[in-house]
Amino acid sequence: MGGQIYVGIGGWTFEPWRGVFYPDGLAQKRELEFASRALTSIEINGTYYSAFKRDSWEKWRDETPDGFVFSVKASRFCTNRKELSGDAASESIERFLTQGLSALGDKLGPINWQFMATKKFDPVDFEGFLKRLPKEIDGVRLRHALEVRSPTFCCQEFYDLAHKYGAAIIFARDEDFPEIDQPTADFTYARLMSSREDLEQGVSDKELADTAAQARGWAKRGDVFAYFISGAKVRNPAAAQALIAKLK
Repeated sequence: MGGQIYVGIGGWTFEPWRGVFYPDGLAQKRELEFASRALTSIEINGTYYSAFKRDSWEKWRDETPDGFVFSVKASRFCTNRKELSGDAASESIERFLTQGLSALGDKLGPINWQFMATKKFDPVDFEGFLKRLPKEIDGVRLRHALEVRSPTFCCQEFYDLAHKYGAAIIFARDEDFPEIDQPTADFTYARLMSSREDLEQGVSDKELADTAAQARGWAKRGDVFAYFISGAKVRNPAAAQALIAKLK
């Protein structure tokens, strides 16, 4: 059986989307409500910079429809450090995971652990980090995805390590980062960073068709979470909606 394909964008608060994606006159407090009905998933980015109280997570859960899923970007304090497997990193991981994200319940999708391009692959330290990532919290399943940006991660040793711990390696479509497509988990996480402002739907028809075919292939092995991120940000909602339509 194939998995579900979830398609969305990064965040939901961006002023240039007003009047382009969001209808004129829509109250800002209703933007998540609107976005979650136009798309099927959103990657929460604000968690990379700061923590939120549990009532915020509950509010996001309650404003979105059944079947909608959030992915969550992990705190930079967990990943932007020299040593990933030490006690300081472990404490940061615990603080991040216990801030309230379990309140999302079945609307909690994967967690994106993003590493800077300067972070090189150290198999011992990286395995120590993966060992510290729990499989669940408060009875809610946790799925972990690794966004690596150094070409040192383009090696079988890293792929095997991710597979050992059931972590997905994020497929990043960006000319500045390695593009890794390896089946290391029972789900796929893609960040598509190539949208263009001169195209109304953000991507060409060919790229849209190719991405849809790629997503269908990934779905044969489990759920797919695909986000139009960065690039021409103003066009990302249109690109996501176009992909959703293409997949129907």
